[in-house]
Amino acid sequence: MTTQRPQVRQPSRVEFIALIAALMSLNALAIDIMLPALPNIGETFSVLDPNDRPLVLSAYLLGIGVSTLFLGPLADRFGRRKPLMVGISVYVIAALAVNIAPSFEGLLALRLIQGMGAAAFRVVVLAVVRDKYEGRTMAEVMSLAFMVLMIVPIIAPSIGQLILLISPWQGICVFVGLGGALVGLWAFLRLPETLSKADQRPLSLSGIFGGFVIVFTNRFSILYALAGMMIFGALMGMINSSQQIFVGIYDLGPMFPLAFAGMASTMAVASFINARIVNRIGVRRISHFALIVFTLTSGLLVVLTLVTEVPFPVYITLQSLAMFMFSWIASNMNSLSMEPLGHVAGTAASAFGFFQTIGGATIGLVISKFFNGTIMPIALGFTILGVSALCCVLIAEKGKLFGIGEEAAR
Repeated sequence: MTTQRPQVRQPSRVEFIALIAALMSLNALAIDIMLPALPNIGETFSVLDPNDRPLVLSAYLLGIGVSTLFLGPLADRFGRRKPLMVGISVYVIAALAVNIAPSFEGLLALRLIQGMGAAAFRVVVLAVVRDKYEGRTMAEVMSLAFMVLMIVPIIAPSIGQLILLISPWQGICVFVGLGGALVGLWAFLRLPETLSKADQRPLSLSGIFGGFVIVFTNRFSILYALAGMMIFGALMGMINSSQQIFVGIYDLGPMFPLAFAGMASTMAVASFINARIVNRIGVRRISHFALIVFTLTSGLLVVLTLVTEVPFPVYITLQSLAMFMFSWIASNMNSLSMEPLGHVAGTAASAFGFFQTIGGATIGLVISKFFNGTIMPIALGFTILGVSALCCVLIAEKGKLFGIGEEAAR
């Protein structure tokens, strides 16, 4: 005879947002805390080309993308808790196992596996939020979660730098593993199952295929998800190249984590402001305005780069403005892409997570591979991606921005 674990009591709204943010933060932690260690990892494994070091980040993102495709149908069949707990376990074990990686290729393989576990933080968490909220309320909750999430990019590089003062780079991996274990315990004890029995979908080829057909035939959702992929690619390009830009171009040295934190803090501020105004102004108006400003800011940086050597204060100001707008774009466009698909939220989160993560990671890696000792690859990449995302939004909205003809757009 088996005994069932007592049902988890519903957390308060504040605790729910904090827990969602903590789960989402594990991905940011596994990426941003590694930035100061990339030269050390390259030295340990004799990685000669500095442009190969960001593969440590890309392998992790590739793992997320691969696993994401399968997690959605599993979450729609078995509920949200079980896939989440399995994902956290894989994340923690792989993070700790990186300490004994025999080679750079072995390290990349373990980062790939860690990312496969971490896909649960992207797919399951987004499905949980969609289970409980929709529309502007979902956008508000996502913005509050993003506000907490953005604290991690602010402090993670500094934490990584501090760990490197007292231990080799492997100590960072131990820290990541322990952090994942603590958040996993919190989720196990406090996150309830949000998928009702009535909404569970069959785990069969026809059921899975049917769910993906529903997702990929929704023109509105797909186009917004593609726009989100392009903007995420811009973010990954910035993260991949940040160490080379701040240290290689602007010679910040140990001040790199502080400069990165200052830039990342604008995203936390943007998320807080978005949560306060989204119900009053609207998801479309904010995200469309932010995308236009993001694109124009990036274009201005291209022009400046063509005519002069951009001073650091100018670069950090324009890049911070772009990151501010990224925060408004990401949280609101995620909500817009998920809004019509509440009945297949897990599959939708899986599908969008797959091509957003794989596509965004690939775009970011391509941008970083073009690094040539200047900021032109970042500036030009941001501009091209901003224009491309804006085209997707215009098609989704049938040429009408800022919520004009909102119902017709569907």
